[in-house]
Amino acid sequence: MLKNKKLLGLLVLLPFLAFIVPQKKIKIFLAGDSTMSIKDKKNYPETGWGMPFVNFWNENVEVINLAKNGRSTKSFQRENLWQRIVDEEQEGDYVLIQFGHNDEVPTKANATTQPEFKANLEKFVKEARGKKAIPVLITPIARRKFDANGKVEGTHDVYSAIVRTVAAEQKVPLIDLDKEGQQLYQQLGVEPSKLLFNYLAPGEHPNYPTGKADDTHFSELGARKVAEMVLKNIRTQLPGLAAYINDPTVKK
Repeated sequence: MLKNKKLLGLLVLLPFLAFIVPQKKIKIFLAGDSTMSIKDKKNYPETGWGMPFVNFWNENVEVINLAKNGRSTKSFQRENLWQRIVDEEQEGDYVLIQFGHNDEVPTKANATTQPEFKANLEKFVKEARGKKAIPVLITPIARRKFDANGKVEGTHDVYSAIVRTVAAEQKVPLIDLDKEGQQLYQQLGVEPSKLLFNYLAPGEHPNYPTGKADDTHFSELGARKVAEMVLKNIRTQLPGLAAYINDPTVKK
């Protein structure tokens, strides 16, 4: 009798179970350079902001960090890293695009001229939208540079302006890490802001026995602070995606 009741209950539920489809994970692709990338152990404590970024999302989001050290919009395409995103992205996915650090240095082999940089960003936006994914443009994150009077100086002014222009023209969400980074460093001041970067005294870490003074790449703390900047912008500009940010008040 009990067995028949279980069978009857299952038959009643079958029509409803047919409509239960596993939820597709939203993918967030990260396209960028060393300030965003996953670091080898030999580089620790240098940390790309894409590393802590993955920890802020619930189980319905998969972050795919394809950022690589030293890449520009040119070399990211040449090495087929961008093509991998085009091949894998689907409708409703997001592509966070942050370049400029290497594009803007004319002595680098993978540098781009200003028109090339703009054209490459426009191509990224067009191709992401062609797959019905959502592109997000990000200015190159500010380097730490202060003048003699303790005032932060910009080092990406021209290429950050190009990112802002493309975002405005193409109506793409913009995360201005150049502007926000400068504001954070200024707020902290000359010496405290070093805590955000890969600054090490001789003998402090086995990966850097002679020490390190790096105003471009982040410490673990700095990477987390930048990731939090990105998340803050996602909350205000992309509420549909923000709904998947982990809520620390919810017990698992």
